[in-house]
Amino acid sequence: MRGSSTVSRRPLLAVSASLAALLLAACSGGGSSVPPQRDLSTDVPFTACTPQLCEGSIDGAAFQIAMPKTWNGTLLIYSHGYRYAQPAPPDFSPVETSAQAASDEKTATTLLSQGFALAGSAYASNGWAVSDGVAAAEGLHDYFAKNIAQPKRVLVWGDSLGGLITQVVAEKHPEWVDGAAPLCGAVAGVVPNMNLALDLSYAVKTLIYPDLKLTGYASYEEAVTNWTEAMKRVVAAAQDTAGGGTAKVLYIADLVDAPSQTRTYDGASVESKVKATVEALATGLGYATFARYDLEKRFGGNPSGNEDVDYAKRISESEAALLDAVTPGAVARFDALMASGQRVQADPAATAKALAEGGDPKGTITRPEITMHTAADPLVIVQNETFLLDRYKAQQAEGAATAGLVQLYTVAPTTYPESTGAPYGAGHCNFTSQSRVAVIGLLNDWVQKGVYPGATAIATAMGDSSGYAAGFTPGPWPRTEQ
Repeated sequence: MRGSSTVSRRPLLAVSASLAALLLAACSGGGSSVPPQRDLSTDVPFTACTPQLCEGSIDGAAFQIAMPKTWNGTLLIYSHGYRYAQPAPPDFSPVETSAQAASDEKTATTLLSQGFALAGSAYASNGWAVSDGVAAAEGLHDYFAKNIAQPKRVLVWGDSLGGLITQVVAEKHPEWVDGAAPLCGAVAGVVPNMNLALDLSYAVKTLIYPDLKLTGYASYEEAVTNWTEAMKRVVAAAQDTAGGGTAKVLYIADLVDAPSQTRTYDGASVESKVKATVEALATGLGYATFARYDLEKRFGGNPSGNEDVDYAKRISESEAALLDAVTPGAVARFDALMASGQRVQADPAATAKALAEGGDPKGTITRPEITMHTAADPLVIVQNETFLLDRYKAQQAEGAATAGLVQLYTVAPTTYPESTGAPYGAGHCNFTSQSRVAVIGLLNDWVQKGVYPGATAIATAMGDSSGYAAGFTPGPWPRTEQ
């Protein structure tokens, strides 16, 4: 980010399209027991920003700070999403290494106008750089306190992988984090998400492309080639309704709970649903191939396995009925093939390192937290929020989680044109700027004033264009083995 409020963002593993419509639902784990700060200052003094002071590098990661004209005392530390370690499909754009202090320009401008201080950075490395992202947030917090001012409140927030980093930072540093807002976050953690990516690639290998390599790529180029060749066959299978290929693609999507809407396709017709499914699988296979290459290098081996997975349990009666209507007897045949395929064993040392360094939230939420997720996310499935909520409830029962958790969801419109795509709710991190600003405002009021964000407050903050609906609840995490 250059200047006082310029912000850039490249979506995490953007192999897919975007999204469409919104429906926000609050799922609360209970109000915060943290006493409100009651510091209602609206004009907190600070050292004026100069390029020399508010732009630079900390431990190899570029950072930037943007200050409002009048500061309300709240510092927002932003963690950006996944950035490719090397140029990746489909466009092989140069990798991004610039600082990023907010999700987008409009959101940054609005937050600055409301008196928030913005800070964010790149990470010392790209890829699944959770430990580097945590270090970047820690360094930026310390730098700000030393060189700009001591903040009255610190709120951490971030998108996608940055949402996971946000969760880890909030759990690690309750001594200076006052509130957290993971957005579209991979908050189930690295191993559950990579296990799910393995499920996807295993299913594609078993049912569509037998030569697909699942782990242990010799080079990044080999991983990209595997993704490219696999997608050629997935696309061809999706078009083969008479031969059962379409049923295979839909079956695989059901196994991993891939959404039938994406940013581009509304899924309102059979044709649109199949296109959306293919796009969602393309996104997930990016995780399973060229992202996996980076991750296995980082953690010294393969951290995910599927030895004990019973895939037949993943298909519900309604899903089976639809698949068998497309191709009679398909489900029984596919279940048998999935059961007989060669399974993958995780490297225990790599798994342990991934859990230690790659993000493994415990749900020990001791400061107010608001999450937000699109209901139809093809990359970081919305059930990540269920996984986090389950862990939070377990910690709450043990007395380790002492603050509230509010979870919001956005749902796309029923239909939208491919030319413009979904305005919100479908696709990865496809939120309106108003929704992002609303989350920060609600969280700040909760932390500063003790105002718990109930349904009415959320609906008011989101506005009519956000489509807030308190009734949405994501399903369970697909892997019952976890």
